[in-house]
Amino acid sequence: MVQGLLCTSASPNTKTVMSDSTMSDLTENLINLLSYDATQPLLFNSGLFLFLFVGFSIFYAFLSGRRTVAVRLLYVTAFSYYFYYKNAGAYCALLALITLVNYFTALRMANCKTQGGRRFCLFLAVAFMLLQLGYFKYTNFISTSIVPLFGGESRVFDIFVPLGISFFTFQSLSYIVDVYRRQMAPTRSILDLAFFVSFFPTLLSGPILRARTFLPQLRQPLQVTREMFGTGLWFIMMGLFKKAVISDYIGENFVNRIFDNPSLYTGMENLFAVYGYALKLYCDFSGYSDMAIGIALWMGFQIPANFRAPYKSDSITDFWRRWHISLSTWLRDYLYISMGGNRCGRWRMYFNQFMTMLLGGLWHGASWNFIVWGCLHGAALCGHKAWRERLGHDKHYHSTGWRRIAAIVLTFHLVCLCWLFFANATFEASGVMLSKIFTDFHGDLLPQFLAGYPAVMALIVGGFVLHYLPTSWNDGTCRLLVRLPLIAQLVIFLALIILVVQVRGSEVQPFIYLQF
Repeated sequence: MVQGLLCTSASPNTKTVMSDSTMSDLTENLINLLSYDATQPLLFNSGLFLFLFVGFSIFYAFLSGRRTVAVRLLYVTAFSYYFYYKNAGAYCALLALITLVNYFTALRMANCKTQGGRRFCLFLAVAFMLLQLGYFKYTNFISTSIVPLFGGESRVFDIFVPLGISFFTFQSLSYIVDVYRRQMAPTRSILDLAFFVSFFPTLLSGPILRARTFLPQLRQPLQVTREMFGTGLWFIMMGLFKKAVISDYIGENFVNRIFDNPSLYTGMENLFAVYGYALKLYCDFSGYSDMAIGIALWMGFQIPANFRAPYKSDSITDFWRRWHISLSTWLRDYLYISMGGNRCGRWRMYFNQFMTMLLGGLWHGASWNFIVWGCLHGAALCGHKAWRERLGHDKHYHSTGWRRIAAIVLTFHLVCLCWLFFANATFEASGVMLSKIFTDFHGDLLPQFLAGYPAVMALIVGGFVLHYLPTSWNDGTCRLLVRLPLIAQLVIFLALIILVVQVRGSEVQPFIYLQF
């Protein structure tokens, strides 16, 4: 009896303690959700992003009317800033600063009555954006690599490079240059420009958007058709499969090991690692772009493709029409053409093209290996253009038959050679890998090698086979998915998530291009 009374009297206290503990846990989880943690970025391939995006989409769906356009734009912009805060902390203020500079400079430019005044406004905006980009990305490179060449002291500064800074800086530059060129009128809505600069699907790794094609979509009626939903699901699934299944698995279980210590492996293993890196990088970067395109479609926006099967290219020129299209076209429109393009004679044209690619390499990172990578591509582009002119072929020419196959194989290996310098931070490591491939190949160990990496080799071979399949097959599969009932689409998506959970490692792997 006494025991029963004691138990009864203890129950309210126990419930109170449990309630306080639950509330404390919920508060702590909420604080963690809203706080910046440099070790846990909010990435597309994480479970947290999937959870948050589902919640975001539910409320977003209620903002489809014409009367809620401003609220919708503000809602997405706020979520974009939260998304960037989770990845870069207080540097989300940089987005606001760039938006304000571009907004007021563009309006001032539109009111200038003289070309000199417009040019001065352009100079101010471009100088600001390039200086902030240069400070964050290139201060330490200049201090440690350039200053010592002139007898100065090498110093390393504690500078954090905000994620995606190259992407949203180039995106913002395109806006102000287009206004200067009178290719678009400056937007009168600062909210529209803030939406454009911070749009979270493309914020960290592109594709690099153009304001003149994206801004007109913002105030259109929100309409996500069944085709847009199904196509978006296809892009998201393909992006997730490329990143989490192919890229991460072959990277963690094979490619990274070889690149970390190439001297410990045979030339054959090094060669397969180079092939694997080519596939890993493509699946990682195009996987991000695919997911960005899919998420944008689910939100009712059309953004351009960033890749078109680049390893099907039959020339280095064709490669840059297929690889990172938003960057290559940006470099062409805003750098190559601004330098004079092909309007200044043959040798000046070659110089412009070479310098464009050199600066494109430097855009990827403040390191000599990226400069060399850019120089190699610049020299290859100039060489191909000279060869094409010698043969009398126009820029739309493509070889056929066995010549096309040979050209694809040759182009692929040229690109892989350049990837060596892209992937290795030191020239010594690239030299070791090349030396191993050409002097210590050991092809006789192929059976043992294949037996030691069965899953990795299956994914590498399967990945390249899927890459080289006809584009019509990919489009046909997408159309088939679009026609399926919603429940069947969700079942397939769930099956992919289960596969990703089974394949991936203990930690979510960041996207490679986040470092740029």
